Amino acid sequence: MVEDVRRALLEGRCSVPAVGSVVAGRAEDLPFVVVDADGRDVESVSAYLRDLVLGDASQLTCRSYAFDLLRWHRLLWMLKTPWEKATEAEVAVLVGWLRQARNLQRRRRSPDSSPPGSVNLKTGKQSLRAGYAPRTINHALTVIGGYYSFHARFGAGPALNPVPASAERRRALAHRSPLEPVPVVRRARLRQKVPAQAPRAIPDHRWEELFAEMGCDRDRALLEFYVSSGARASELLGVGLEDIDWAGRLVYVVSKGTRERQAVPASPDAFRYLGRYLAADGLPAPGQPVWRTRRGKPRPLTYWAMRRILQRANDKLGTNWTLHDARHTAATRMAGDERLTLAEVQAILRHAHLDTTGRYLTARVEDMHDKLAEHYNRPRPQRVYAAGYDPEDIKAVFGG
Repeated sequence: MVEDVRRALLEGRCSVPAVGSVVAGRAEDLPFVVVDADGRDVESVSAYLRDLVLGDASQLTCRSYAFDLLRWHRLLWMLKTPWEKATEAEVAVLVGWLRQARNLQRRRRSPDSSPPGSVNLKTGKQSLRAGYAPRTINHALTVIGGYYSFHARFGAGPALNPVPASAERRRALAHRSPLEPVPVVRRARLRQKVPAQAPRAIPDHRWEELFAEMGCDRDRALLEFYVSSGARASELLGVGLEDIDWAGRLVYVVSKGTRERQAVPASPDAFRYLGRYLAADGLPAPGQPVWRTRRGKPRPLTYWAMRRILQRANDKLGTNWTLHDARHTAATRMAGDERLTLAEVQAILRHAHLDTTGRYLTARVEDMHDKLAEHYNRPRPQRVYAAGYDPEDIKAVFGG
């Protein structure tokens, strides 16, 4: 019976039942808890998540790990396999199922939505596929591998980690300097091939269309800050009045990775629109973010609210730009400016490695439209021979 279930999952003929859930924790050392179908805490997962919190992992990291481990335990419950007796065979079933299954987060409720995996003709960007992305599968393997490595230190779980590891990668990264590029090594078994993605910068004429769809100075200011500072969406939404240096044209954001308060520059237009927005809507309360909702009682503008603003503009334009595309656009513009060095662009974008910033030096075909048009319209060079030669002789020797 269990073997039939394994085969059905690998062939995509059945799905893992949605039993259990991730709920909010009751203590500060455990922000999220994985519970089973009866609402009981899965102790092995809670111990691992608590260790992540003690290691100074963010709450969003704990939440992401909790959902990956919930998916893993749902599979084990379906296969009637205790977590401490899991083997590589169960991990292979998980990977096979994720490669075939439809991601519930990719469901399109609107009939006018573009099909999953389709390419937008205006932006050239492909929408998310219906299934799980290779990065998602690899992330799940990393989480499960870390989960079993944690319990192995205390003598719990299987004797061998069920998630295969790459010995070549472990050796290559053991003594690598952070200044050196990441070496290319063979993938471990079951790891998915992740295609390299080019930066998704918005062309200038498309950016002007998108900016024109912003309906108020708040949205114009936000979009201008995004494209001129290169700040991440969540970082900029947490900015307060005390984080704005009007004279220096700087905003201070809490970086996503380091969680340090760092200054990022922005354009004069961004501060101009921000001043108009604050003059019209008033100043926020002390300690509150600058960006607030404009309907009903003012509340801090969330990431999902800003995402919805961009979605409404996309619906009108027939595009599929995202908030992170603005960061890619800022990075591409800065990297292409000959007056800025790559190290300066790295400092503005707050990249940990220079290799990450170097990705934006890649030439984009859509940015070379004028150069290519000039190239195609340039007349072909004509062969010229020295005077005195008979044309028939030249034709016989060189062809005509």
